[in-house]
Amino acid sequence: MQPRLNQLARAAALACLASLPLATLAATAEEAAALKTTLTPLGAEKAGNKDGSIPAWDGVYTKITGAYKPGDARADPFAAEKPVLAITGKNVDQYAAKLSAGTIAMLKKYPDFRLDVYPTHRTGGAPSWVYENTFKNATRAKTVDGGYGVEGAYGGIPFPIPKTGYEAVWNHRLAWVGDTAIYATRTWIVTPDGKRSLANEAEQTLMRPYYFKEGSLEKMEGAYQYGRLITRAPASKAGEGILAHDGLNSTSPRALWQYLVGQRRVRRAPSVAYDTPDSVTSGIGFFDEAFMMFGPIDHHELKLIGKKEMYIPYNNNRAAAAKIDDLVGPRFLNPDLVRWELHRVWEVEATVAPGKRHVVAKRRYYLDEDTWQAILTDGYDAQGQIWRSNYTLTLLAPDIPAVVGNVMWGTYNVQTGAYLLNAAANELPTQYKVIPRLPVSYFGPEELANQGSR
Repeated sequence: MQPRLNQLARAAALACLASLPLATLAATAEEAAALKTTLTPLGAEKAGNKDGSIPAWDGVYTKITGAYKPGDARADPFAAEKPVLAITGKNVDQYAAKLSAGTIAMLKKYPDFRLDVYPTHRTGGAPSWVYENTFKNATRAKTVDGGYGVEGAYGGIPFPIPKTGYEAVWNHRLAWVGDTAIYATRTWIVTPDGKRSLANEAEQTLMRPYYFKEGSLEKMEGAYQYGRLITRAPASKAGEGILAHDGLNSTSPRALWQYLVGQRRVRRAPSVAYDTPDSVTSGIGFFDEAFMMFGPIDHHELKLIGKKEMYIPYNNNRAAAAKIDDLVGPRFLNPDLVRWELHRVWEVEATVAPGKRHVVAKRRYYLDEDTWQAILTDGYDAQGQIWRSNYTLTLLAPDIPAVVGNVMWGTYNVQTGAYLLNAAANELPTQYKVIPRLPVSYFGPEELANQGSR
């Protein structure tokens, strides 16, 4: 009987593998050559659109305004500009083709919700050595593990000419935002009746060995990213922490730990993933919505829909420097402070995979073509109704240089009316700050326990 069971197990495993996407090579040498002509070095269309509302890309933004010091709130270089368009519930149908379903739902739900659309500035990009690595990755990187892993990539965008949704999502995960950074954060939640409260205040540290300038594909091993969050407030949670080691593929699988003050010990935390309610956001968000995408997403299959023009939040240095009382309103972020621009985005559809479950039955990710970062995500319930609108307010950081999308992100629950703003450094001493490289031990479970017990 045992041999028969083994045969059945092998057959099931083969059937499962057959249903997954094969490893892919993203681009031919001829296709990659476009990265030096018609495409930007990261794979976006270099030209503007036909009517000029999206300009041509002419390089990453590096102009530092004023006497900037690392950790300061970055100035808004476009502060003098005025909106060229205001989109409201009254004219939403006129612009619906360039809006996400979540944005449309917010405009129709709230008469005073508004998009102030400003002139488009294509500020995204990276240092030249990232461009060089991206060019190399274009013909050597491939997806593995059914698309949920990648190999053959280092130090740049892995798939600047994507063919699948899996490749596009890996571009988001490995987008350039610097290699090591620290910042203070607050998580603000607003209940359906409009009451705002502070759910969490913390210190977030990120380090990306994948983007060590002196590294190489041959030297890359272990995690591509280390992340550590230590809670400072409220007092009942002070000292709690989350530690994540994110790997590129199954040879360096993800590892995650949590330190809870009440238990006074570090433990593995596999449940900090997928649609588990996010404790940092008091359960309004899900863990895999953090940073627009956090942890494994293999409960969904990914399909690359294509590219389109869309109004998205962009270059939001003004919002990042605003006072919370001015920014976080009773139903949504203050439209006077949120900057929207017209950009081209890649659209990736995620649907629940066969044999898997997730309370968000379908998602649509919208990835900025210039940076590859997810700027908006629509989430649908099991009945096919729009449910969640995830957003990030990108920070223009010419000192890196980069457009950073893993700060100031949140979720509108368009069905209940609750919403959140996470990773906000507003009125805190340290905005997203690039710092010298840290020892890997800084991101070890022992150090997490030491920080939590202080």
